[in-house]
Amino acid sequence: MSDLPLRSTLLVAATVAVLTALGGGVAVLLGGDPHDVAAREPVRQARLGERQQVRLDQLVPTTAPVSSDTGQATGGPGVTVTPPSLIAIARAEVPKRVRLALAKVKHVEKVAVVDAGAVQVSGTPLNLLAVDPVVFRSWTPKAVAAHPGVWSAVGRGEMVADAAATRRLGLTLGAEYQVDGGPRLRVAASATLGLRGVDGLVSTERGQELRMARGVAVLLHGRGAISRASVRRLLGAGSQVVSLVPEKRKKVRTPATAPTAGAPTTGPATGGRPSSYLELYKRSATRCPGLSWTVLAAIGQVESSHGRNNGPSSAGALGPMQFMPATWKVYGVDGDGDGKADIWSPYDAVPGAANYLCANGAGKGGQKLRKAIWFYNHSWGYVNKVMGVAEGYARAYAS
Repeated sequence: MSDLPLRSTLLVAATVAVLTALGGGVAVLLGGDPHDVAAREPVRQARLGERQQVRLDQLVPTTAPVSSDTGQATGGPGVTVTPPSLIAIARAEVPKRVRLALAKVKHVEKVAVVDAGAVQVSGTPLNLLAVDPVVFRSWTPKAVAAHPGVWSAVGRGEMVADAAATRRLGLTLGAEYQVDGGPRLRVAASATLGLRGVDGLVSTERGQELRMARGVAVLLHGRGAISRASVRRLLGAGSQVVSLVPEKRKKVRTPATAPTAGAPTTGPATGGRPSSYLELYKRSATRCPGLSWTVLAAIGQVESSHGRNNGPSSAGALGPMQFMPATWKVYGVDGDGDGKADIWSPYDAVPGAANYLCANGAGKGGQKLRKAIWFYNHSWGYVNKVMGVAEGYARAYAS
């Protein structure tokens, strides 16, 4: 649990002032400690690696997500996503007649009204929406809406933080934070919510406990440009209306140029897909000079048993290397050159893990390597476990 102050000051958006005034007192990517088992278990001897990893040369990577319960390929539930075009904050609860009027505004196809407010954690404000997870999930990006870990966390009364807020404020997934003058609030997940000015989501019940303002946040979905002036007029004086539709930019044609010598690449390390996990780990390690393939293999074993338990985890981590979607967005790579960086594909996830470890100094070895593994999961017990399994691999595949 954490009572430490958040690392940085909240960036004030257009909605903050109204949220703060109304509240009595956050987007694979999804929270809690995704490796809490590793933190609880004692570190096993390196012989674990010798027992479980000698079949890497016979283990063929698969790109399908795998359910931890059934061992079968699975995907997220089918959700028809209707992303918001506008988000607005009213000065008071929006009455039914205004909701009906909003639905008649040109281009508006769907309206949702939820509770909202700002809470203080160590003096830092967090702007939250309080929602019904079953109803609200269709208002989030498809990758978020499709993953049950996010919505089960909200249903449990925990907070799902926006990925940008998680990074900006230094939130620790799985930690509990003391709300000033209120209860402790567990940050169970992080996801890219696509809601400007909103730091996180909690359940309607939790919002009531936090004394958030009832029915003041309005989301509108439409296929055309919705008039902000019309929405503001219906909501009344003092309301704030923010567009969530990115501005279209003209495409600028640039001549193709040859890659600069020594420039980093996000393409595959070598041509063709590896035929086994052993080959995949070895190829991927070449992305980070100084990093042993055994470390990647150990992480693959601990995280998903080499793609046999791809999640989503209770924290929302996804794929064979159990990336959070927000982290994947920064460090994920197209490892097999098929034109996309797929968090579920081992051909992308394993080199993505090498990329992430290298960015944190893994190629330098020693304590730098241990610290890089710690960044992968903030647990020294996890680091010791990975290192032990890696040593087992080194012995098992010693030439």
